[in-house]
Amino acid sequence: MSKRTKIVATIGPSTSSEEVLKAMIKEGVNVFRVNFSHGIHQDHINAIKKIRTVDEQLGTHSAILADLQGPKIRIGNMPEKGLLLKNNQEFILTTLKKRDLKKSAQIFIDRIPKDVKKGEKVLLDDGKIHLEIVETNLIDTVKTKVIAGGLLFSKKGLNLPDTNISISSLTIKDKADLVVALEQKVDWIGFSFVRSAREVIELRHLINSHKGNAKIIAKIEKPEAVNDLRGILVETDAVMVARGDLGVEIPLETVPLIQKQIVSMAQDLAKPVIIATQMMESMMNNITPNRAEVNDVANAVMDGADAVMLSGETSVGKHPIEVIKIMSRIINEVENNFDKIYVKETLPKKNNERFITDSICFNVCRLAQRVEAKAIITMTHSGYTAYKISSQRPKSEIFVFSSNKKLLSTLSLVWGVSTFYYNKTISTDHTIADITHLLKTEGYAESGDLIINTASIPLLENGKTNMLKLSYID
Repeated sequence: MSKRTKIVATIGPSTSSEEVLKAMIKEGVNVFRVNFSHGIHQDHINAIKKIRTVDEQLGTHSAILADLQGPKIRIGNMPEKGLLLKNNQEFILTTLKKRDLKKSAQIFIDRIPKDVKKGEKVLLDDGKIHLEIVETNLIDTVKTKVIAGGLLFSKKGLNLPDTNISISSLTIKDKADLVVALEQKVDWIGFSFVRSAREVIELRHLINSHKGNAKIIAKIEKPEAVNDLRGILVETDAVMVARGDLGVEIPLETVPLIQKQIVSMAQDLAKPVIIATQMMESMMNNITPNRAEVNDVANAVMDGADAVMLSGETSVGKHPIEVIKIMSRIINEVENNFDKIYVKETLPKKNNERFITDSICFNVCRLAQRVEAKAIITMTHSGYTAYKISSQRPKSEIFVFSSNKKLLSTLSLVWGVSTFYYNKTISTDHTIADITHLLKTEGYAESGDLIINTASIPLLENGKTNMLKLSYID
């Protein structure tokens, strides 16, 4: 039985060859993240082409996630060896190019001097350096006092946890990057620094206006997003707990509980959830992770996450294949020995347009548990039944068959789902018999196994799921 929790790996210089990509897929990668914060468009296009070439060679369906940078605030260039900021000294943040290099840093968002207020915090380099705003001229310069100093290097991130910045979460760069991502027909768009459900709706309108069909992953990394969590989850297709910036923007001790809250809420709404940032960071240089990281990955699996994500570990780390091997081992250990991750029943809501399909999915999972079915097999064109069945975490394997090729890779993010291309539609009985034979021939099932099939009748209409069938494999 293959692992249920999926692995997202970020592409970068360490993973630029087809040989490495192939090895990563074989060791357990299901989704490749293309990070638009770094590199040029041609780099991303080349990476996507390589992933698709390797998928074709292996017969796999890796999902591709294009992660937009969002309004990530970074400072400009600092002295080559860094600038040491000492406690209580004055330090200037300015939009001006001409400045005192020993006492200031350049910022590139014009709104900051207008939006900040005296007494608000400024955090640099993922919170390693703390500043406090003393005054602003409301035009181009902000004076701060160093509260907790340190060595500051070029291009480090800047967070304003107390400030509402009046800029869109979709920047001009994001819109240009989105066009490229949609042209490459990626499966998922990562929406960075989203603050409200309304912004998710705006991004969906933008995707539709470009005739794209990529799905949205809302990245929860701002306090405003935590405050509008249910609204965002209703509008998005999936969610990512982006713990790096989230842990800087809100009190870090609240992040573990918020992580669990997001996973639980996403599961109830049948939305996939990714846990991201610093999962195996020590493996950037070391051949093994530290024990805290092993626990972190295991806890994400126990929480019920659909996927766990690697960033620098695979993009620039020294051991991209080894880190996948170890992450897969941790996932398998938890899934094989911790039964509490399975069977999460969600009662279908009456007077809902999906009530019949939801009822079928609910009863499929309940029946699968009662009879200890080997597999749940679903035919789907939209993928809805796959999301719904997966969210209830059956112990049975979930095999999804579809004539919609795009769906096969999109669903690679979803917990427990294995996808297969199937485009024959003679009759329901014939299709079920044919699929059963295929699974048996390929070694996914054997004679005597109990399986449950779901489908829509009549089959040719690609309608909503309204049928289930329990049977033994001959």
